Amino acid sequence: MAAVVSRRRGLLTFRVIVFALAGVFFFVPLLAMFEFATRAGVSVNGPRTLANFSAILSYPELVAAIIASLQLAVITSVAVLVLLVPTMVWVRLRLPGLSRLIEFICLLPLTIPPIVLIVGLVPVYKWVWYYVNSSILSLSFAYLILVLPYTYRALDAGLSAINVKTLSEAARSLGAGWFTVMWRVIVPNIRSALLNAGLLSVALVLGEFTFANLLNYYNVQVEINHLGRLNAGVSIAVAVSSLLFAFLLLVLISFAGRNRQARSIPAPTIGQLK
Repeated sequence: MAAVVSRRRGLLTFRVIVFALAGVFFFVPLLAMFEFATRAGVSVNGPRTLANFSAILSYPELVAAIIASLQLAVITSVAVLVLLVPTMVWVRLRLPGLSRLIEFICLLPLTIPPIVLIVGLVPVYKWVWYYVNSSILSLSFAYLILVLPYTYRALDAGLSAINVKTLSEAARSLGAGWFTVMWRVIVPNIRSALLNAGLLSVALVLGEFTFANLLNYYNVQVEINHLGRLNAGVSIAVAVSSLLFAFLLLVLISFAGRNRQARSIPAPTIGQLK
């Protein structure tokens, strides 16, 4: 018994040390960025102000880039979920032999450097610019490929946690159509996985720089890079705001998943209490 308690204490201590080191690794650079963005002058010990944060809206190009990046994040996250969820469910139900091939295709962008990937996409974008549209929202096609591996892993974990075949067959035996099975049976059971996949898509799109820069588009990261040459304090303030935005999304998603699990636990009956 003493050995078990000692082992649990050692495991708890190890977890505390790991989380403390991770917190230092992530929060120290963030605090340094916030300290730099709140300086009123060049002095480190000078007064603090939030002028750089309030000055974000005074740059029209930056505001337009922020709006465009948010639109791209929404379009990309919705598109990748609409593409992957039915495909992965259909493969699990009807074509399980193709699961390895689908996994290979979805994870392939991880093995290709972004610079090589965008060089290969330039001819495709020339066609898109000529026949479709040259708007910055056309970047969603490239971002769809970029976020594919991460969203696939999140959705695969969620689908592996449930018995998709049993749930779908039970719903079909009760007369439900495939759309009803997908929307009212599968989706509610993988809600946490969908939220995690959406968060990964949003975070990757908001932090992407290479694709937009090489295709001569101005998203929020490209504008931060350009603004850093004119006003470093405002550019750092934008970077801190984007990181805090992603952090708040992560917190909201974690609370949503926790509340969902709490509601899914059935209440004990009178017989069970006896």
